[in-house]
Amino acid sequence: MQQAQDFRSECDAIHGLVSALDGDALAKPTAFKGWSGDAILRHLHVWNIAADLSLTDEAGFRDFFAKAGSAVAKGGMSAFEADYCSGLSGPALVAEWAAFYPFLADHFAAADPKQRVAWAGPSMSARSSITARLMESWAHAQALYDALGQKRQNGDHIRNIVVLGVNTFGWTYKNRKMDIPPAMPYLELTAPSGALWTYGEDVAEEHISGKAEEFCQVVTQTRNIADTDLAVTGAIAHQWMGMAQCFAGPPHDPPPPGTRKIAAN
Repeated sequence: MQQAQDFRSECDAIHGLVSALDGDALAKPTAFKGWSGDAILRHLHVWNIAADLSLTDEAGFRDFFAKAGSAVAKGGMSAFEADYCSGLSGPALVAEWAAFYPFLADHFAAADPKQRVAWAGPSMSARSSITARLMESWAHAQALYDALGQKRQNGDHIRNIVVLGVNTFGWTYKNRKMDIPPAMPYLELTAPSGALWTYGEDVAEEHISGKAEEFCQVVTQTRNIADTDLAVTGAIAHQWMGMAQCFAGPPHDPPPPGTRKIAAN
């Protein structure tokens, strides 16, 4: 399954970013809700484990999720994840996360893409599950790149996130109890390789164009649309880009303009 290989490639890139960081660097807060690098890596690691359980041990996943739900309700997500990881932090946490994600990639690479796997809400396909892990890894890592003052070098595997953004157009409206527009704005996005990716019907009135990575930043809410160079035309296009959300859960608003950006070195 190509998405499993794409997940591995993204995690390899993140590992290249964090592998040389010391404990002090990983303990510093980022612009994502003040989470530290440690908190981000624990979050990714714990839910990678959960995704693996959902594929290989459904009963184990149900048990994990029941305990997680209770713990999160009592102390919050980050507290649960820190407890689950026994407080692991710094280079030791990096090593633990880096040792596990290749196993997750291997398990999903060998799976039937259409296999149904459990998750917090409705079940999903194995392909959707590993794509979600790719999206979440990519999105949370943006805070690390930003905090370290580094411009990330994306690969064309981010097309998986573009597709998630496209596929959740209607859900973004439904999630906010809003009427779904009759058609999605036309997308004309330039891939990291320079290829042109298009989605929807080519109409001048509703149009979004620019770098694919910036579209990914908007739909994952790692950037406000005002902090990108995306060209947006049309009332629906502006509305969508102002609230796009490709991840599950209740409606979340994007970060305010100027709050998530690459830190000056």
